[in-house]
Formats: sequence, structure tokens, C-alpha cells
Amino acid sequence: MRKQIFTVLLIICVGLAFGFMSPATAEAASVKLTYSNFFPPGHIQSKLAESWCKEVEKRTNGEVVVEYYPGQTLTKARQVYDGVVEGLSDVGFSVLAYTRGRFPVMAAVDLPLGYTSGRVATQVINAVYKKFMPKELMDTQVMYLHAHGPGLIHTKTKAVRKMEDMKGLKFRAHGTSAAVVSALGGTPVPKPMPETYQMLQKGVVDGAVYPFEANKGWKLGEVTRFATADFTAAYTTSFFVVMNKDKWNAISAANQKIIEQINMEWIDKHGEAWDTSDAQGIVFFLSQGSEIIGLDGKEAARWKTAVAPIISDYAADMTQKGFNGTEIVDFTVQTLNSLQ
Repeated sequence: MRKQIFTVLLIICVGLAFGFMSPATAEAASVKLTYSNFFPPGHIQSKLAESWCKEVEKRTNGEVVVEYYPGQTLTKARQVYDGVVEGLSDVGFSVLAYTRGRFPVMAAVDLPLGYTSGRVATQVINAVYKKFMPKELMDTQVMYLHAHGPGLIHTKTKAVRKMEDMKGLKFRAHGTSAAVVSALGGTPVPKPMPETYQMLQKGVVDGAVYPFEANKGWKLGEVTRFATADFTAAYTTSFFVVMNKDKWNAISAANQKIIEQINMEWIDKHGEAWDTSDAQGIVFFLSQGSEIIGLDGKEAARWKTAVAPIISDYAADMTQKGFNGTEIVDFTVQTLNSLQ
């Protein structure tokens, strides 16, 4: 009888242990993340970010769940990176140049090297990151990086057909694009992308510098009339997708590998999306009755010469800071040239 009672008690104890511990164990195995992105929900880059979240949950069988917050609803564009470091969000997607000077090695990618494609620019930035593995990004876990297509001059009322037309005009610009505007004779007004539409609409600036995609993606084609398609001086803008290190370390090794595979796939998706949305932006821009202005070879050469000091100054400044500035620039240029 005692043996039977002992057996029953043992079964009950084991059952209770598994009964109460299983949910806790399952809950502990599930990692929940928040994702902050400054792009508006309808933008293709926002949709790609959201699809990344869903893919992570799907392939990890719900063991990693990502709650997505687009349109600066969790952290503002300039706060996204620090927000990830500090744990305000677990994953973040924004622009490296919004914290100017903080990412000196990666800033080489944004230089006006004559980009013609977002797909190529995205390949370049990931190659530069893998080559130099800069310490500036070590306080987060980098998921992946990408970059938009050629950044170009857009204006509201005055067409820019030659460099002299830039004089007296104010442009919303930031980081390298601000340096490009200055080199061409204009006046940059540094502000994040989400503020651009209102700045143009209210006449705070005369124009802005951005890729064609923003004409539709950010609806800037509604408030601009001219675009100057000079690709010889075209820059790009670098974007990051990073995760808080503690959160990354809380994910199992198996699920980390799954996420790393997804990241590789999403690099290509972002690059392709930049080019597709550039094409859509051109169509939208022209549908508004706007004009795209091409430069002849002689004028294009003038623009390339005007922005050249931005590149050499960057290399010199990096060398002064203890980096091999020439090596960084040369590698970036050679990678770009090999791809386009």
C-alpha cells in the first residue's frame, strides 16, 4: 500500500514538475523583439523590413517573434542606432549618416563616387563592411547593410542645368549629400528625410538631394518640378539594420544561423527594391509633368571635378585619425568599378 502511495505521489510530482515547468521553459525559449524603422509603413523599404520580421518568426517556428514599429513610432530616425544600443528597441533600421562622424569607415560608401544602381551600392557597402569590420559598429549586432541608388539634385521652381544654377539655392541634405550641395555651389540644410516634404511644401528649401525612388516613396515628386540626372557626381546613402547585442545573445545558436541566412537573402531584396523603386519614382515624377534634365559630357565632367575634393579630403581626414584613408577609398572605388 505504501509502495502504491509512493508511486502515485511520484507520478503527481513529476506531472506537476512538467506541468508547471513546460510553459515556463517554452516561454524562456521564445525571444520577443521590437523593431524600429523610420520609413513610413507604405514604403517598399518598410514593407521589406516587416517581411523580414515575419520570415524570422516563420523560420524559427515562433521561437523569435519581432514586433514591428514603422514611421518613427518607437524611436526617431536620428535616435534609432543609439536606441538599439540602449535597449529602447531591439532591432533598428535607419541611416548611418544621421549620426555624422560616428561611422567614419562606413562613410566611405556614401562618397560621390558615381553610383548608378542601388543594387550595386548595396553590394559595395556589404563588401566594405566585411573587408574592414570597423569597430564603430561593434556595439550592436549587424544584421545587414544596404544603400540606395544614385542621389540626385531635385528642385521646386528653378531648373539646374549647369553648376552656376545652384548658386543661391537651399537644399535639404545631410551627410555626404550636404557636402555635394556645397561643392556644387548650393546651400545645404541638414534635416532627416521625414521632414523633407514639408520643407519643400512650405518653401523652407528650394530643393532636395535624393534618389528617384523618393519621388514616389516619400511623395516628393508632388512638391518638386525638376531633377538633374548627373550620375558622375552621384552619391549613395548607407542604411543599417542592427540588433541589440544582449538580445542577439539571448537567441539560440541554431536560430542565430537561421537569421543570418535570412539576412543574406534580404541584402539582395533591398538592393533590387532600390532599383525597382527608382524606376517607379521616375514614372511617378514624369506623370506629374516634371522634367528630368541630363547634362552633356563637358558639364558632367565639371560636376565630377567639383566633388572630387570631398573624396580626397575624406581620405586625408581618415589618415589623420589613424586609419588608412587611401586604402579605404581605393577598396570602395575598386569594388564599385568592378560591379558597374
